Amino acid sequence: MSEQSELAAWLRLTLTPGIGGETQRKLLKAFGPPPSIFSTSAAGLARVLPPGDAERLLSHDAAAGIDAALAWARQAGNRILTLADAEYPQRLLDTADPPTVLYAKGRLELLNQPSLAVVGSRNATPQGAANAEAFAAALADAGLSVVSGLALGIDAAAHRGALRGPGSTIAVIGTGIDRVYPARNRDLAREIAERGVVVSEFPLGTPALKENFPRRNRLIAGLALGCLVVEAAERSGSLITARLAGEQGRDVFAIPGSIHSPLSKGCHKLIKQGAKLVDDVRDILEETGFAVSGRPTFPPARDDGADAALLAHLGHDACDIDTLCARSGLTAEKLYAILLQLELDGRIASLPGGRFQRIGP
Repeated sequence: MSEQSELAAWLRLTLTPGIGGETQRKLLKAFGPPPSIFSTSAAGLARVLPPGDAERLLSHDAAAGIDAALAWARQAGNRILTLADAEYPQRLLDTADPPTVLYAKGRLELLNQPSLAVVGSRNATPQGAANAEAFAAALADAGLSVVSGLALGIDAAAHRGALRGPGSTIAVIGTGIDRVYPARNRDLAREIAERGVVVSEFPLGTPALKENFPRRNRLIAGLALGCLVVEAAERSGSLITARLAGEQGRDVFAIPGSIHSPLSKGCHKLIKQGAKLVDDVRDILEETGFAVSGRPTFPPARDDGADAALLAHLGHDACDIDTLCARSGLTAEKLYAILLQLELDGRIASLPGGRFQRIGP
């Protein structure tokens, strides 16, 4: 049997309605590769499946979906991986629910190299986005790939930061791989496909459906050595990813924030439950056994003079980052690094709308 015919059988298995991942694995265990499954009679399949499912598996016409997927896979940089492929991500095989097929676009080798998940709120504060980008850049500089979900906010910032380093980035999406959601991240998705890799378990054409994103989250957790939550509300979907990471035996890390910020409550909850508090990328690299590269990591060494100067520029009224840039002459990136440390020290608080408020004298 040709490779195309065998891949077509794998696709047929996954494109049959009502035959989910658990059932697919039962069939593979009982009958072997998909060509063997489809050469089995309905009566034989009924040993594993209810009679109605067995008949539907053999009779369902998936030809259009199979042809579209095979045509997509023939395009440069595209690949459909099955559980039988050597390039299939080995860490996913250690999880309870590995996808039977994965659609991948970009650098396949990243899927089997060390990586760390970086996730957080879609409605990130400017400081949270800056932290995600800086941590991701430092992780990628140390050789780790950064896994995230291509959402707005923390995910997008993490992908952008990781693209600056040799480790690059993996975007796990909750739609068909021929779609980009949200559309605002179309250019970012294109860059990741060129310099990192985009992956999905969903068939081509699958739209953005609410129920698919928790399934995407289990892959983000499963691909990585650990999961860093940068900023998250108390009921954030990022906490699902962190919980799945913990259940899969991965390390969970969280960046603390102001006790007054709703987007810090999820991280604080994780820390109370045993996640490791991190305020420096070295905390993660040491835990995962990676050396810190020669380039300075985030955040930089403290400068008490800079702290005092920024507090003076801040004054005692709430102030946004643009105003602080104008007053201090510093870049936003430099300001966020100082502001993070001041917030961790309890000397300032972050407010809604990306503003900051001095606490105390």
